[in-house]
Amino acid sequence: MGDKYYVTDTDLSARFPIYTRANVGEVFPDPVTPLTSDTALFDAELGWRDAWVRMGAFDADELPEGIFCQLGVQGGYCYLNASLIRLFGERAPGLSWQAMDEQFFGAQPGIPPYEEMEGDVRPDLSEKIGATFGYVLSQSRLSDLTELTDDRLETKALRDTRPDVSQLTNEQLWERFLSLVPVHRRMFAHHLFTTYMATVPVGIISGVAAAVGRPDLVMPIIAGIGEVDSAEPSHAMWALSRLDPDSAEFAAGFAAFLYEYGSRGPNEWESRSPSWETRPALALAAIDRMRQAPDSANPAGHHAERAAERETASAELIAMVAADPATHGQLAAAIACSKAWLPGRERTKTNNIRVIHEMRIAMREIGRRMVEAGAFDEIEDFGFLRKAEMPQLFADPRSMSATVRTRRAEYMQLEQLEPPFVFVGRTDGPDTWPRRDAAAANRLVAGDVLAGLPGCPGQAEGIARVILDSNDPFALEPGDILVAPITDPSWTPLFVPAAGVVVDVGAPLSHAIIVSRELGIPCVISATGATRRIPDGARIRVDGSTGVVTVLELP
Repeated sequence: MGDKYYVTDTDLSARFPIYTRANVGEVFPDPVTPLTSDTALFDAELGWRDAWVRMGAFDADELPEGIFCQLGVQGGYCYLNASLIRLFGERAPGLSWQAMDEQFFGAQPGIPPYEEMEGDVRPDLSEKIGATFGYVLSQSRLSDLTELTDDRLETKALRDTRPDVSQLTNEQLWERFLSLVPVHRRMFAHHLFTTYMATVPVGIISGVAAAVGRPDLVMPIIAGIGEVDSAEPSHAMWALSRLDPDSAEFAAGFAAFLYEYGSRGPNEWESRSPSWETRPALALAAIDRMRQAPDSANPAGHHAERAAERETASAELIAMVAADPATHGQLAAAIACSKAWLPGRERTKTNNIRVIHEMRIAMREIGRRMVEAGAFDEIEDFGFLRKAEMPQLFADPRSMSATVRTRRAEYMQLEQLEPPFVFVGRTDGPDTWPRRDAAAANRLVAGDVLAGLPGCPGQAEGIARVILDSNDPFALEPGDILVAPITDPSWTPLFVPAAGVVVDVGAPLSHAIIVSRELGIPCVISATGATRRIPDGARIRVDGSTGVVTVLELP
């Protein structure tokens, strides 16, 4: 089902027809390359299924073998199957399809309501999910999740034991890449299990807060938790930004930074994309933005403020249900276990990124050799080949040149477009999609407001800087408001010098929003059309507690 417009496009599910860019757009902001589609993306699909079965949400035979189901690709862009995630919410005790929409997808204009279908109701699976939730509520520290710690050590060891890739043959490099694909599947299964378990405490906290009329307490309670691996690079960059950039101390510190965090970067699930190790200028640019910020922008200070607010808000909400022992006990357990599962989600994400980076390093050496041989125009061209085509590349490199160039040209055309945020059944195709840089007809003027969702509490005023690519942060000055389309963690170092952040899409459990709460930056998410409607250079006010953006003055 569904038309195919690019070599990576997949079949779509008729049984589960709703697809969304929400959440997945943070990790695949650009089109998916053929190599990633054939390897890491398909193994992510399998890992997702492993996680569904482990938590008891689905039987394995509910998901067809050999094709994408939880994931889908249209016009080169990756989508999540929202129907499956909603069904999990309906089967899970204490959750609902609305709860899953709120936590993962945010505001989705035009998405239809859930409609029950034959086979959706499964009391046996609901019982299994309930048992899994009981385990979730019993964990209160990140260190309790030993599986995640073991994965962390395993993936860090991949960097420590990396061979000298320049000494390996093409076939050995390819074998190293392939050997890491099943590791990624296992790590991804752990990531998805942890991701859905993070919905349990957030769901309970949200439900209780809504019942007592204090939904404003939810965001403070899930902010300032600590131990968020995806936030660590920003803290490290801040420390480097306080050093003389020409000093030996900075040079040594930056080398250590690249060794520890070099796997991070834009579009980091895509092996073709650069990382901070392969393109250090990306990290240096972020550090430079921080260098211009005052000491008061130190993310450690913002985190401490959010941690104190978390304790106050938690105590206030718990006190409001003190007369109901059952609710009181469940809420206390949910707040406690959120300290494990929310940072746990980012730990599993980071573990996966380390694996993908080692895959990237192997393929970049192949790409470098192919450029020298005249087969590739650029190192990253390896991404435009299918898995089955690699042996032919090694046997006769120039035989694949025309194929690579055609696919790259098509990819670059798709990269300029804005795919639909959500669709049911199929899309209308890339010919109907607007360009990413197209301005909206209904631009905001002074006095106008744009309603989104609360991302991180707090208020900020500043000059709006509309930035569409984290590779190009130079327009952002300390104290500005970053207005971005969607943010993967490579954007989050830019949050530090910014006074506030506004993103077109996002939800409370989006990766970047978890990090923004950790760094303590006022943030509004799901501000639909913000990058097109907010004039660059306008003075705006961001209220991360209410989700409202107000235009104060035009540029």
